Amino acid sequence: MGAQKKGATARVSEDPEELARHPLQAILLADSFTTKFRPITLERPKVLLPLVNIPMINYTLAWLESAGVEEVFVFCCAHSKQVIDYLESSEWSSQPNFSVTTIESHNSISAGDALRLIYERNVIHGDFVLISGDTVSNMSLTQALQEHKDRRKKDANAIMTMVVKQSKPSPITQQSRLGTDELFMAINPVTKQLLYYEDKAEYSKGFISLDKTLIADNPSVILHNDKQDCYIDICSQQVLSLFTDNFDYQHLRRHFVKGLLVDDIMGYKIFTHEIHSSYAARIDNFRSYDTISKDIIQRWTYPFVPDVLCGSSAIKVERQGTYRASDVTLSRSAQFGSFTFIGQGTKIGTDTKISHSVIGERCTIGSNVTIEGSYIWNNVTIEDGCRLRNAIVCDGVILKSGAVLQPGVILSFKVVVGQQFVVPAYSKVSLLQQPTQQDSDEELEYADSTSGTGELRSDKLNGDIAPDLSETASELGTGGVGYIWTVFEGAYDEEWRHSVAPIPTDKLVKLMLDKDEDEELLTQDGNVISASRELKTDSDGNGSEDDDNEDSRDDYVSFEKEVEATFLRAVHENVKVDLAVLEVNALRLSYNMASVDCGGAIFYSMMKLAVESPHNSASELHRNAADIVTTWQKLLKSFLHDIDEEIEVILKFEEMCLESAKEFAALFPQILHLLYDKEILQEDAILRWADEKEGADESDKVFLKRSEKFIQWLREAEEEEDE
Repeated sequence: MGAQKKGATARVSEDPEELARHPLQAILLADSFTTKFRPITLERPKVLLPLVNIPMINYTLAWLESAGVEEVFVFCCAHSKQVIDYLESSEWSSQPNFSVTTIESHNSISAGDALRLIYERNVIHGDFVLISGDTVSNMSLTQALQEHKDRRKKDANAIMTMVVKQSKPSPITQQSRLGTDELFMAINPVTKQLLYYEDKAEYSKGFISLDKTLIADNPSVILHNDKQDCYIDICSQQVLSLFTDNFDYQHLRRHFVKGLLVDDIMGYKIFTHEIHSSYAARIDNFRSYDTISKDIIQRWTYPFVPDVLCGSSAIKVERQGTYRASDVTLSRSAQFGSFTFIGQGTKIGTDTKISHSVIGERCTIGSNVTIEGSYIWNNVTIEDGCRLRNAIVCDGVILKSGAVLQPGVILSFKVVVGQQFVVPAYSKVSLLQQPTQQDSDEELEYADSTSGTGELRSDKLNGDIAPDLSETASELGTGGVGYIWTVFEGAYDEEWRHSVAPIPTDKLVKLMLDKDEDEELLTQDGNVISASRELKTDSDGNGSEDDDNEDSRDDYVSFEKEVEATFLRAVHENVKVDLAVLEVNALRLSYNMASVDCGGAIFYSMMKLAVESPHNSASELHRNAADIVTTWQKLLKSFLHDIDEEIEVILKFEEMCLESAKEFAALFPQILHLLYDKEILQEDAILRWADEKEGADESDKVFLKRSEKFIQWLREAEEEEDE
């Protein structure tokens, strides 16, 4: 436990009936207290940055209102005037049965400081929801709140419930799809009590150290690395008083959560509530900004999607996940690709191609422009012939003709890029000069508002910034205006890990090779630990063979779901085949699967996508399958190395036709022929499958009989070759 602050008194009610009389309250931290969104957050608060053209904080407030919260206290420090002005002029200032009150501070540099100030204001009167204004969710709070209250009635020390969900990290990068570090949690599977929390594991050690008393005091403990912290917490009033009593608590997780877990004196407990079908995620870095934007566009966050939040009259949802405002001016020759958003008043010129991107309001985009996987905010001008890939372009930016943004580029507000100038990958460009002090979220996870971390003072951020723009033309080409920030030594890895751009293939290959070397060394030392393992006392026994088989089946089901999710991301985000192969290989290593398991899972994902794609007849379903197989045949073939593995694909298809994809049953011979034509299945594989089926029961020969003509044609062709 942290150092006690003398003289602190807790204003905490313990009466459950009294607590029930109070409306449900929430504390929303409008300050992200992080440096990861620089240079953008030097000029605008993170919670007001557009997320699919809607300020981040709107998603959080809309969810809180829908979840039954009646009173929200928004804490703001850096850019506090911008946040307060926005909320006062927005719809949130006049919602019935939902009040939003701002609490302003110019001295807080951490979440701990914020919660101490809120405690002093004495505005929280019962259990409350603690959340940051960069969180997107559509979960129901009903069950989590009830669990929290029931535990509190039995145990007053149960002061906090953390929302988590399953999210297996990449075994290559040791980070989640949100770009966050691999998280290790030890949880009691019966009580759901959190026993261990570590998000900064030292991977080089190859093992994690757990206190032996943790095992001794809990008959069963599951150590997870497949859980995502959603940063949605249900707290009792004691949480606020503990921050006041312990002035060295600065960070919610690193200090407060870890501090309580190792404190064996006070006995306070933290529990978890896992969500499954609902959505919850926090925008922690540029990669999570990209991931969550795509999830919103693909409607995983429904009903918190653009057409609902903005009104269906303002935004129309069209085919292939495209969103378009009613007054967009789009040239006939312009190509408007899938999973793309175009905001109001935007004009797009001839022969311009836009895909998997978000374009804000009142933008002017010239002719022969290519925009892929990028986020263009409001009032941006992009002249003819520009090319942008996986970039973020803030309000008021001008790209002069022929300019190129390589993957990972961030252009802050009102930057001008000169003609034909190529902005190098992962560059951050701003009208503001780069601070001379190198900052780190290791120093203060929540610190972007005072000079303590090198960030501009909040009083300056609330006013107009007049940067020195002299002698900057050479940095961004002819007519360019702005500074290209230097990547500090040792920080380049963080740039591509947290970027909106996909991780480069060469980086993944290097990480995989390094991982193989590390695993070889660790295996020699006997220190390998599996990804998610249940730790039991000796009295639990060694388990049975049936249990092992059940675990194996469960592992394959989980593996198949992960492969399907990886494949769908590759389809929707235009991921290159070579990169998709690497990602599936990473899953294979993580789950200890064979190559044939990968082939079966990929084929299943391909056929499932064909069935779920729009079709009105068998011929259209066949066309769907043919398009998908043609596009992704290299991916599937990468995991089919011999005849036996190809036969397994045929057996997998039989299983699908009988169970999960019965629509394909009538098309079995046509799909078999398609796989043969695309050289995914060899003639020998199909004929061996047919020979093996000859001795089977009649009920197991259904698809063999349907394929007789095709099989006979193959046999005749083989005989002609022999002659």
